Amino acid sequence: MKNGCIEQFEQYSQFSSLKEFNTHMEMWLAVHKDDFSKGERVGLKRLVRFAAKIPGVCNAKIGTVLKAIHDEHNGNGISRSTFKRMIQKAIGVGMLTVHETERKNGSQSSNLYVFQPFPKNELPKENQLNHPNKTSNPLKTNSKKIKERKETDSANHTENKTNKPLDYTYTSDRVPYSFSQVVRYFYTEAKQIEEFWRMTQIAAYRNNFENRKDLVNIAVHSFKQLISKLKVSTIQKPIAYYYGILNKKLEELYFEDLYEMEFCMALVKNQLFLSFNFN
Repeated sequence: MKNGCIEQFEQYSQFSSLKEFNTHMEMWLAVHKDDFSKGERVGLKRLVRFAAKIPGVCNAKIGTVLKAIHDEHNGNGISRSTFKRMIQKAIGVGMLTVHETERKNGSQSSNLYVFQPFPKNELPKENQLNHPNKTSNPLKTNSKKIKERKETDSANHTENKTNKPLDYTYTSDRVPYSFSQVVRYFYTEAKQIEEFWRMTQIAAYRNNFENRKDLVNIAVHSFKQLISKLKVSTIQKPIAYYYGILNKKLEELYFEDLYEMEFCMALVKNQLFLSFNFN
């Protein structure tokens, strides 16, 4: 594959818009965040930003990405080996595919990174068994039918046990205990509790809130607001409604923190200005 300007790789994009690409990246990180170290997550997020012009496609050199990280973090960047480790992990979970490119003279150039959509959950298809119709001995046939019926009843009994939803005691350790304790009173299945926390992680990542200690408390408060709403009205998709409540709260806190930071910087600049004039 010949290297060139990013526009020539537009056909590799798996997303119809930047918004769709960002949504899928949020879901990838919400599920696989713990698979990457802190430094690897920094490299991954920067690579995602480089893939914004053509949603999900990037052909930037590793050195270019590392320099951008170095500049953004005031000299505290990540190593080339950390970046390459991140790439291999992203490939391993199915998030990324990498294509080698070459220059006109045949020498190797920068790689083409193509992000993949977050996979949809698909229900397994039922296996259909074909039973023979032709028999030679009625006694053997009846005996065979009885045996098959017993095996089928046993299999159905086992399947019913297997397909039974797991209760809250099977909730993953990734879900904070205090959060699961609140949710389980209203949603008793482990899968439901884990899904509420997954949406919490997506909202947190979207608003740069994933490392805040008060995230669990805000999530619990948002969930309680959902329950209060459910008691007075019907909500078609409670988990989506919960996400909306939480996302709004985190957005407000994000802009409050941003305003406070800008205000503090303005005070510092003002003090420096006064000090300079006084001297």
